[in-house]
Amino acid sequence: MHEDLRLLKELQDIDYWIGELERSKEFLPGMMRDLENEIERVSNDFKLKKERLTQAQVELKELELRVNENKEHIKKFQDQMLTIKTNKEYDALVAQIESAKVQVTADEEQSLELMNEIEELKAEVQDLESRQDDITANYKERLEALQKQLDSVQGKVDEKEAHRDHLKAKVPKQAMSIYERVRRGKGADVVVRLKRGACGGCYKSQPPQKIQMIKKGETIQTCASCGRILIWEGDD
Repeated sequence: MHEDLRLLKELQDIDYWIGELERSKEFLPGMMRDLENEIERVSNDFKLKKERLTQAQVELKELELRVNENKEHIKKFQDQMLTIKTNKEYDALVAQIESAKVQVTADEEQSLELMNEIEELKAEVQDLESRQDDITANYKERLEALQKQLDSVQGKVDEKEAHRDHLKAKVPKQAMSIYERVRRGKGADVVVRLKRGACGGCYKSQPPQKIQMIKKGETIQTCASCGRILIWEGDD
């Protein structure tokens, strides 16, 4: 194989790995964002549940006070009934007693619901607090590991780029121009094998004379259809 073809093939391998590394650079930050979002989600959930627990406890205390007040009112009204003298006063006290009893019943039912909610919230808050501690510790290590991996990837990209520049300097300008043009148009596969007399990129058959020149490997030959650089590495 001609030295220029060998260099172009090696350059293509370098470009492939640079592309893979660049994709890793895009993928890793996404993983890091997902981890950070999970930490934030658990933290916010913990905060909201804890705030609701505090609020529910305050509401329960207020209901308990109101129930006690209404029960005292009921007792007071019942005591007053012993001293009333008219039916009008009697009816008024009965109405007040019934109203207070209705309110006590409603408040006691709501208190029961709040007590159940508080028990559930206490369990959830405890679980979230534990999860938050575990996640923060574990995810911090994972974030640090991903950051190191990202830094390592950048180091490898820089190394491959330096190697690419070294190879590029050895390739004749005309050959490099063909390589870059095809790469812009066709992507990664620029230097492809001749397979059963056809281009390994677009699968178009090549003229017999060109096939012989490709097999000799003394000059750069391109596919007339797609422009890719063709090399011979043995037919299959």
